Amino acid sequence: MSYSEILYDKDGPILYLTLNRPEKLNAFTGTMQKELIDAYERADEDDDVRAIIVTGAGRGFCAGADLSGGGDTFAGRRQDIDPDDYRDGGGVLTLALYKIGKPVIAAINGPAVGIGATMTLPMDIRLASTEARIGFVFSRRGIVPEACSSYFLPRIVGPGQAAEWFYTGRVFDAQEALDGGLVSRVLEPDKLLDACAEIALEIADNTAPVSVSLCRQMIYSGLSATHPMESHRIESKGIYWMGKSPDVREGVEAFLEKRPAKYPQRPSKDMPPYYPWREEPDFR
Repeated sequence: MSYSEILYDKDGPILYLTLNRPEKLNAFTGTMQKELIDAYERADEDDDVRAIIVTGAGRGFCAGADLSGGGDTFAGRRQDIDPDDYRDGGGVLTLALYKIGKPVIAAINGPAVGIGATMTLPMDIRLASTEARIGFVFSRRGIVPEACSSYFLPRIVGPGQAAEWFYTGRVFDAQEALDGGLVSRVLEPDKLLDACAEIALEIADNTAPVSVSLCRQMIYSGLSATHPMESHRIESKGIYWMGKSPDVREGVEAFLEKRPAKYPQRPSKDMPPYYPWREEPDFR
């Protein structure tokens, strides 16, 4: 698939995905949605990609949905759809991201509003520029949160903070995002991508790809677990299967020999037999 609204750039083990409508502050469209989904799935199949950094071209991250359709922006194309069959485009995107096995880092370089904010929630690490402005503005447009944000945001920042941001719909600065636990660091604009790359390289240079893929899905499973026993069962399966794997043998021997590890297993073909352990719900 060729891309017209995003850039797909590999630099060694890092993939940079750049939202690329700078003249519109990278406002979100159906085309951008399809391209991002394709890019995530493509990266997930590429064992050379160890981490993904997502950012925006120009001075914005993503200004939210493209509202050039006016008052019918959110009503178009719905007249002939059964309400029970409709799925919002942002949710389709975030669920595609939720499923992959690669760590994803958000480099929020400027305004991130609406879907521009919610698309970052299933990303694993979020760093923001001092120029970032973030808003879950749905209540100010008469609509509701989307992109599975009512699942992710309370789990990231707690229900009280999520309620304040959802109910008021106000746009807030990077420092408030840091104080509220939405981002882990705030940096000057010229330092943002370097900081994200440093994290990505720390992962790429020092960790086992299969282990990281399993860690990502274990974190998300734990968010919805109703008892610690659910996590214990999955962790036990992981210890059993990975404990006798070539990766673990290499990891231990490299540690004892005081040398960098060279992990042989690859997520595209070497995931343990208990993976995936979760069935995707069918809401149709």
